[in-house]
Amino acid sequence: MQIKNIHDAKSHLSQLIALAYKGEEVIICKAGRPLVRLIRYQEEPTIRKAGFWRGKVVISQDFDETNSNIEAAFRGDSH
Repeated sequence: MQIKNIHDAKSHLSQLIALAYKGEEVIICKAGRPLVRLIRYQEEPTIRKAGFWRGKVVISQDFDETNSNIEAAFRGDSH
């Protein structure tokens, strides 16, 4: 963990950002008191909503049946 005062943080912002990007925590202080914590930004995971595709997808009745042409191709048979 790096602890820097505001003046040093202004002077070395690029270096502090590089440290935070690598995973190190940087604390910026004013008059010796911690004010902020500089850490790497991570996007929040998107919350998925169940049933989003309900009513938009139709599965045919023969979905589980194997197509005879495809089956023949796997066996090496030619038509």
